[in-house]
Amino acid sequence: MKQKSTSSGVKEIARRANVSIATVDRVIHNRTGVSEKTRRKIDLIIREMNYQPNILASRLASRKVFHFAILIPRVSEETDYWEAPLNGIQRATAAIKQYGINVDHYFYDLNDKKSFTRQTQIILKQKTDGVLMAPSFIEEAVHFAEECRKRNIPYVFINSDIPQQDSLCYIGPHLFQSGYLGAHLVNLGTSRKGKTLVVNISREIDNHHHLLRKEDGFRSYFKDHGSPQEIIKLDIRQTHYQAVSRKLSKTLRDFPDITAIFVTNSRVSTVASFLEKSGLENILLIGYDFLRENVRYLEKGTISFLICQQPEEQGYQGTMALYDHLVLGTQIEKVHFMPIDIITKENYEFYQTAK
Repeated sequence: MKQKSTSSGVKEIARRANVSIATVDRVIHNRTGVSEKTRRKIDLIIREMNYQPNILASRLASRKVFHFAILIPRVSEETDYWEAPLNGIQRATAAIKQYGINVDHYFYDLNDKKSFTRQTQIILKQKTDGVLMAPSFIEEAVHFAEECRKRNIPYVFINSDIPQQDSLCYIGPHLFQSGYLGAHLVNLGTSRKGKTLVVNISREIDNHHHLLRKEDGFRSYFKDHGSPQEIIKLDIRQTHYQAVSRKLSKTLRDFPDITAIFVTNSRVSTVASFLEKSGLENILLIGYDFLRENVRYLEKGTISFLICQQPEEQGYQGTMALYDHLVLGTQIEKVHFMPIDIITKENYEFYQTAK
């Protein structure tokens, strides 16, 4: 059989399997995100067509080098959340670097929006073909997106989205729904007679829109269900333990009937530490992310639930979306919501195994 071109061959496989070109590409390159049934179906068609992709040869022949810029927060002493997306990015980089892809990392301080702006200015001075970014600061991220559009640089959002910014795609959680889920867990786990405390811990709360959208989802649950639950809000703008402890101590003195605390980000371990030291471990505590410190308090029972959104997969899929678009020319889905996982003391070991 005469070998089809790479492009037409993939299209024909996709047509026969009734799937997208991106799905076929995932199977060809043995990437995740395809069901076993679909994978077997595509593999059978590939064998029937005697299809042999030769992307590496065509990429080497073109000699074009693509430069991807990764703009995410640096790992800090306060939270190691960003280790997970970085691991996913590095995993993707290992898979595509042989095709002439250079991936450069630019890290900013999650507590300093000026550091975000400085990094964007550096990126715009470099040769950049595509950007993956976590848009933690709205105004600054919107300005950077505008500059990317002027230069025809596609960009992918992970972890949080900014609507109407014409990104190549968004890969991450449905922020509103994750907050809605948090409220559902509170409703199931506490008496309606007590109050619930919503805690935002960030120096840039007003700019960290993803925290506020989770809070909106949390409040909407009780509104939609006609619940009389009283919600107290606490914004803590100094993120070190002493500041968190002072704020929590005052709030719990003022509202001694608080029975549940919902922390809108990964800093829930700081709250858990305070509750443990204060002998208040009977308060239902819910927060985010499968981090070492968080899991430690989950195992002890101080944290009741962790809401997790597969950050490593976000980093991997975000990087691969740039590759699929720029190198393979495949159409990218505009939104890919990650599963919202509920992790408990009883199931965390299995979640760790599945990562």
